[in-house]
Amino acid sequence: MNRPSARNALGNVFLLEALAQLREDRQVRVLIFRSGVKGVFCAGADLKEREQMSEAEVGVFVQRLRGLMNEIAAFPAPTIAAMDGFALGGGLELALACDLRVAASSAVMGLIETTRGLLPGAGGTQRLPRCLGVALAKELIFTGRRLSGAQAQALGLVNHAVAQNEEGNAAYHRARALAQEILPQAPTAVRLGKVAIDRGTEVDIASGMAIEGICYAQNIPTRDRLEGMAAFREKRPPRFVGE
Repeated sequence: MNRPSARNALGNVFLLEALAQLREDRQVRVLIFRSGVKGVFCAGADLKEREQMSEAEVGVFVQRLRGLMNEIAAFPAPTIAAMDGFALGGGLELALACDLRVAASSAVMGLIETTRGLLPGAGGTQRLPRCLGVALAKELIFTGRRLSGAQAQALGLVNHAVAQNEEGNAAYHRARALAQEILPQAPTAVRLGKVAIDRGTEVDIASGMAIEGICYAQNIPTRDRLEGMAAFREKRPPRFVGE
């Protein structure tokens, strides 16, 4: 993301086309969302742009943002949000749509819509409770509270918080290190594991176990499963190819 004049505000949904292209690329094993603007991850919706819209246009705009977040959440490979600065409103909703979140300890994040006469409309009311639990999510949304990266980690909102560096990209470097841990693993197994978790957490545990079984069965005929067993037997690192 690189809109310095608007602090990476979510105006035109410029990520959709890129996501569509990356979704079809089987070579993509991890996708990192980062900012090209120092001090800002994403400042949320572009309120100056929205102020010029009619009520009908606002509804369409927010629906498109919601669709963008759903596309991010449904991306087949693991996704990581690297928050090196402000992640407010829609910016935090974007991070919540990712599988994993890394933040600079000095980053500032929050669903602050109620302080602007709004409520979260791009998934925040649904993904924050699933991340933190209902009571804490309500407290954060009702108050519009802002959290530092360190506070967010303590609550479980982010996976890792790191001290910011002079370049202002410490979270991005930690996200890359996390991605490097994922890259050597079997791509198909990782993707199916994501499906099993995402779909399983939306249903009762019996249905979730059935979903896990379906995903496991899909992995059985893969070359990577055979490679993993062969590598274990031969005491060597596996060479997974995503097939």
